[in-house]
Amino acid sequence: MQQVSSIFASGSRGIHRHFSETIWQPLMATSTSSVRILFFSVCLFIGLFISTHVFDTTMHSSPSSISPFPEKLSNKIEFPLNCTLGNLTQTCPNDYYPKRFQNLKNVSESTHICPEFFRWIHEDLRPWAETGITKEMVDKGRETATFRLVIVNGRAYVEKYKQPYQTRDVFTIWGFLQLLRRYPGQLPDLDLMFDCFDWPLIHKKDFHEVAPPPLFRYCGDDDTLDIVFPDWSFWGWAEINIKPWESLLKDLDEGNKRTKWVDRDPYAYWKGNPWVAEHRKDLLECNVSDTDDWNARIYIQDWIHEEQHGFKQSNLANQCVHRFKIYIEGSAWSVSEKYILACDSMTLMVKPHYYDFFTRGLMPVQHYWPVSMDDKCKSIKFAVDWGNNHTKKVQKIGREASSFIQEDLKMDNVYDYMFHLLTGYSKLLKYKPTIPDNAIELCSETMACTSEGLAKRFMEESIVKGPTDVGPCTMQTPYDPQTLNSILERKDNLVKQVEKWEKEYFEKQTN
Repeated sequence: MQQVSSIFASGSRGIHRHFSETIWQPLMATSTSSVRILFFSVCLFIGLFISTHVFDTTMHSSPSSISPFPEKLSNKIEFPLNCTLGNLTQTCPNDYYPKRFQNLKNVSESTHICPEFFRWIHEDLRPWAETGITKEMVDKGRETATFRLVIVNGRAYVEKYKQPYQTRDVFTIWGFLQLLRRYPGQLPDLDLMFDCFDWPLIHKKDFHEVAPPPLFRYCGDDDTLDIVFPDWSFWGWAEINIKPWESLLKDLDEGNKRTKWVDRDPYAYWKGNPWVAEHRKDLLECNVSDTDDWNARIYIQDWIHEEQHGFKQSNLANQCVHRFKIYIEGSAWSVSEKYILACDSMTLMVKPHYYDFFTRGLMPVQHYWPVSMDDKCKSIKFAVDWGNNHTKKVQKIGREASSFIQEDLKMDNVYDYMFHLLTGYSKLLKYKPTIPDNAIELCSETMACTSEGLAKRFMEESIVKGPTDVGPCTMQTPYDPQTLNSILERKDNLVKQVEKWEKEYFEKQTN
């Protein structure tokens, strides 16, 4: 940390001086004539390089491509973890990066337009557009919140209220800290409540007359106003050995290429824990038996057995071997959705009740095939039969979903979604956030240095090594009511079209 800081503080002159001394020092002992010849050769080489570079730039650039913002940093700044105290690390370094790298606000402006689903940020924050957010509103969220997060001057402070399931809170907070490393000095002060449990709780019907408390969580539904945020598994799920998303995304891409779609088993695959919800237990009835074959291959995931045997049978990158994969919610939404959609296999999505931050950007028959919740087995059978008879269309749907996951949901966009959501949220605050009396400051050092096992490994693997040299993607404007209604109607009509095909299919079989 000190080494990186000192190099940055010395400025370009110090770096240039060090580089020059390294190059020229060995030449001091040579003769004057040799030096002159060498000097002339070097000058000639530099002149040729500059003229060639300028010519190449002129040939490939146009006035419209010239940006008023600085070019990308040629030497990326990194600030490694400072774990000199190991498990005794209890405080954040005094020269913490957000304070030292304030001038990185002038990084290059991004020319990348944010994915379409980012526009839902405007809708999620709309309940407070007129009233703003007061401290009393935020305090109200404490009734169910797992923790309170306050960011002041680029530093994070957390007050914990409840113990959530496993390490959801730990890796969610870790995600916030990595955002601060990616965009140091660029996040405004903010104060929020976060609930790490599954079910959204801020019901619309309870807030017709008053503004609701803003409460962040992982999923929402059409009847609630909870603010959806990327879930903890993007930074790793240590308890079941699921890697951080950036690493896993590469594994899924490689696993996807191992078996061509035409060579995959022509059935619908699902593997998971059926005991968390009644509709998952119902799915077991769709498995192949001596009397019925609904074109489904259902497997129960025993996580206790997997943990005891090193998770050998739960590698997600090895599960892209069926032409179709089933997604079904658990007690609420399920983090498995992004893994299922990444396989080039057409996803059979059992009608979901919940949404997370990206799924509102998915379109039926473009990214997935809708499956009835009430009559799952028949719906799955039709989808597989239809798909095996329309192979080109099915492969296109599978590829569209994989492309969405690999591009729109890459980790850069996850961080940018967080950035835009938190920035928009902070603009609604009608008070200046202050550090709560019972909050403790957290940084990457206090979390990673004191962790052990898979948690520590995943933190080290998912850590943002330094600030990005390009700003966040550019947000699109909010939906106007007509456009938003048109999108929702289109989704509904596509689902109805599939239901009509399914009905006609079974009527023909009956006749």
